[in-house]
Formats: sequence, C-alpha cells, structure tokens
Amino acid sequence: MIDEIYSDAQQRMDKTISVMRENFSKIRTGRASTSLLDHVTVDYYGAEVPLNQAANVALEDARTITIQPWEKTMVQPIEKAIMTADLGLNPSTAGQVIRVVLPPLTEDRRKDLVKVIRAEAEDGRVAVRNIRRDANSTLKELVNEKEISADDQHGGETRIQQLTDKHIDRIDSLLEEKEQEIMTV
Repeated sequence: MIDEIYSDAQQRMDKTISVMRENFSKIRTGRASTSLLDHVTVDYYGAEVPLNQAANVALEDARTITIQPWEKTMVQPIEKAIMTADLGLNPSTAGQVIRVVLPPLTEDRRKDLVKVIRAEAEDGRVAVRNIRRDANSTLKELVNEKEISADDQHGGETRIQQLTDKHIDRIDSLLEEKEQEIMTV
C-alpha cells in the first residue's frame, strides 16, 4: 500500500521534471537547436501536424536553422506557422529552403530569460511539494481507516520527503545548468 503511494508520487514528480525540462528547451539561448521548433504545428492538407513531419529541420550553423519542406507548396504555410508560433523568430525563404536565424541575445534579454526560467523552476518545486502533500494526506487517510499503523505512516512520510528532496535537487541543478547556458555569451 505504501509502496503504491510512493511509486505514484515518484511517477508524478518525474513527470513534473520532464515537463519542466521540456519548457526549458523552448527557451532559446542564442544558440540554434532544432528542438526550438518541436512544438510548431503546420496545416498540412487540413490536418495540424508537427513541423518535422512536413519538412526536414536541420542546423546550418550555431545560429541558423534550415527547414526544407517535403513539398514546394508547403513553404508558405511553414513560414506562417513559425511566425505565428510566438517564438520571436523571423524565417526567411530562399527558393525552397527556409532559414531561421537566431538573433544574438542582449544582456537585458538574458536577464529576463533567467527570470522566466527561475519562475518555471519555482512552479516545478511547487508541483513537487503538492505531490508530497497529496501522498502524505493519503497516508493519513490510511491511518484513520486503520489500514496502516502510525509507524508505517511516519516511515512512508520519511520516504516521500526523501523523494521530494531528491526531485527538488534535480530541479535546482537543471535551473543552474540553464542559467549558465543563458548567461554564457
């Protein structure tokens, strides 16, 4: 019973960290990465599909992403999708190849991005703590229903606290890595 609560909490905390990592990857650092365009969808014959299913997305150099649509007719819709994705990127088309050049980040913009990722990390910490609270309240309910003893509850809470500490440390280390990545010129 306690093991089920622990494993559920662990899965939910792991999911929180993976969502946070995904959100971090959307925050650009001045270096090009194909993952910046992962969540961009394109209208492909009436269906919304991820960009990488309608075109070849590759890196040309450290600050340029090239997109080569599978079909000529997809150049305009892909360009429009990138512009409307609210990434602050301006694609330029040369024939059938779309290039997205990432502008260099200013110092102020870097500081703003650090604030954004700190807020994102704090949201992750809050989510992990909420999962801990849910797990502890479930343990408390089991004690009230006399399904587990108070000692079992205490042991379970200790395990969940250790799990929480471990996940918060992971969040802090991810935050530190991303901050360093953003502040490196």
